[in-house]
Amino acid sequence: MNQSPTPSLSQHEWQAGIQIFDYRQAANPIRPGLTEPIPYRQWTSELHAAGPTAILPLDLSQELGCPGPATSPALAAHFLRLLAGEELKAAASATSSLFYVLRGSGQLQRPAAPDQPTLELAWSAGDLFVLPAGPDPLLQAHKESILYWVHDGPLLSYLGVKPSQPRFRASHYPSALLEAELQTLLDDPSAARSNRLSILLAHEDLPASRTVSHTLWAMLGVVPAGAVQPPHRHQSVALDLIVDCDPGCYTLAGRELGDDGTIRDPHRIDWQAGGAFITPPGHWHAHVNESGRMARLLPIQDSGLHTYLRSLDIRFAGTH
Repeated sequence: MNQSPTPSLSQHEWQAGIQIFDYRQAANPIRPGLTEPIPYRQWTSELHAAGPTAILPLDLSQELGCPGPATSPALAAHFLRLLAGEELKAAASATSSLFYVLRGSGQLQRPAAPDQPTLELAWSAGDLFVLPAGPDPLLQAHKESILYWVHDGPLLSYLGVKPSQPRFRASHYPSALLEAELQTLLDDPSAARSNRLSILLAHEDLPASRTVSHTLWAMLGVVPAGAVQPPHRHQSVALDLIVDCDPGCYTLAGRELGDDGTIRDPHRIDWQAGGAFITPPGHWHAHVNESGRMARLLPIQDSGLHTYLRSLDIRFAGTH
């Protein structure tokens, strides 16, 4: 049986959607009404303080003009609230899913997939674990639990792709290990001269980027009592979780530095333990602790992707 030939595009169809702009009109389309800038936004701990077992997305997709849920163009952050004895499935079409346990305890189960084993993990407060592409994990709570979950699903949605294979092995960073590494850093006399007092989480599957996944970057940091951490900036977005703090801790952020190296006309973001906020890419930001106790934060960024693209461009005030 003869099959009819597949129709080809006509010249009209080839040109039906094309546009041409003056360079000055289109070279930087990041502006309101076109490519929406990433806004300053924060969420308080009241979001997850009470209520049933639920996934609570930090969704800015409407403001960003992209499919949701999305907290930035490439990442989606959520709080997961689980009542004792209950469970939920963290479902996402993503290549990287990061979880940090703010409080509680429980276990994770994920069925086997081609070239991947069955995953089972007992987790508790202060633990961080990362999953590659694969079946959706089931989280079961032994105690009432709050987790912070960030994945790169919005990036895949924009590219029009689905994850096909894992790019790294599942990993678990226990609270005791993280605490020991932080203490080692704080005991180092040279650390006092650092712009940031932080540990970066990495995996040997990703030796070139030294990141927690091939798209995600995770830093567990502290701001000592009375400290002012000087401004720095980077082209990755930061989805910052405040792990612990007292009133009097805040971030100052803005687009430009003054001649004295401080941020000009800063936007102030007051911290709250268990809350989260966004640091837009390219904005200078400084952390201040005017309380009497050390504060802790966990920024999650799309720096793994930016490092691969060689576009992270991290800079510190007072350096060239």
